[in-house]
Formats: sequence, structure tokens, C-alpha cells
Amino acid sequence: MSLSRRNFLTRSAAGAATLAAIPSIVSAVVPDSGVTKGKYSIFKKDAVVLFQGDSITDAGRNKEKELPNNAGSFGQGYAFLAASALLNAVPEKNLTIYNRGISGNKVYQLAERWQKDCLDLKPDVLSILIGVNDYWHKRNGKYDGTVEIYENDYRKLLQSTKEKLPDIKLVICEPFYVVGTSAVDETWAEPMKQYQAVAKKIAKEFGALWVPFQAVYDEAVKHALPTYWTGDGVHPAMPGAQLMAEAWLRVVE
Repeated sequence: MSLSRRNFLTRSAAGAATLAAIPSIVSAVVPDSGVTKGKYSIFKKDAVVLFQGDSITDAGRNKEKELPNNAGSFGQGYAFLAASALLNAVPEKNLTIYNRGISGNKVYQLAERWQKDCLDLKPDVLSILIGVNDYWHKRNGKYDGTVEIYENDYRKLLQSTKEKLPDIKLVICEPFYVVGTSAVDETWAEPMKQYQAVAKKIAKEFGALWVPFQAVYDEAVKHALPTYWTGDGVHPAMPGAQLMAEAWLRVVE
């Protein structure tokens, strides 16, 4: 066997082993509650589900038609993978699922488009992943926001949403960072922890389900290099997207 073929097979085997480990990585962080709730019981029949956020949720989606349950309108990220798995798992529920994430968004930019991209859709379940740009754009001088602004904007957005859609179920996802990558180093840790603490506080305040993406990635880097999961430490690579989808599904299950 040639050296190049041997190296290819070795890399392939390593990749397959890591992918096989994704469910166990997620299980280590999001253990089964042991409570029998029924499969995806938070989703009622004919429910509308909405994914919201920034580029991590956007993932290159087609913004011209923005169709529900449509691959082109979902991009290539965790939202597409999670929505596809959900539609496959419970076809009898006839779910309508949208992705309205937009690259670069911070909380105040969600608010600016909230009527069209959330309230008009009347979601029964709303999942939000937002926060990394609120820090990253401040870090690179493109935004002068603070963690206090992030908290106030986030709370105001959800208060307004609950007033207009009182029965909505919320899923709040933890903004995350992965050090040892092209854009993220150790200096991200302390400031990002403040934004993460706010997101978790908001989730508790509004009775939302909490998706601990930081803990999931922290566990994942024990199994493969950080750059295997995300090249820049913010945007997931293919296995990172699968990792996130698995974590999201386990939380809402």
C-alpha cells in the first residue's frame, strides 16, 4: 500500500471515529433527564418553528424566497441538520420550520427586523443563537456595545415577543468560542463568559430551554483538534454543525 493511500485511510478512520463519538460527546454534556416526555413533545401538531441568529444560523441560506422546510432556504449549518432530523423524526406533526438567521447580526439587529422575521411568522417554538458578534464586533472596533447593552436588548426583545406571542416556547442557545483556531485565542475567554452568563440568565428568566454549546465544544476538543470542529473558532465546520444539531435536538427532545 502506498504511503499516501495509508495516510488517507488513517485520516478517514480518525474522522469516522470522531463522527461516531458525536452522540457520546453530546450525552456527556446534555445527559438524558430520565423523564419520559414523549418524542419532541414541545412541538404540537402543525407547529411553526423558527431558528434565529447570526451567521452561524444563517449558514449561507438563500434569502430571496425564505421558504419553510426547504434546503436552499436553510443553508448548510446546524439549523438545516436539526430541522431535517426533526422533520424526519416526527412527520405526523406536520411541522413548518423556518430559518431567518442573518450573518453579522447582533441583538439590536434582530430587533430591527423582528416583525417580519419573527412575529409575522407566529412561531410556536423560537430558537435563538445570538451574542458572538455583540462581542466580536466590539473587539474589532466595529461596534461600541457592552455586555450590559446585550442583556438589556435581549431582555427587551423577549419581553416584546412574549407580549405578542404569550404561548411561545423559547430555546436559548449559548454563544460560544473555540480557542486554538484562526480567529480565537485565550483572550476571548473572560469577556465571552460574561455574554454567556447573560444568555443563561435570560434563558432562566424566560423559562427557556438552554442549549449549552460552549460545554459541548469544550468536550468535543478532547476528541479532536479545535480546527476539526471550527476553522475560525466561531463558525462550525461540517462536524461542528453536526455536533450542534445533535445538542439542540437532545435539549428539545
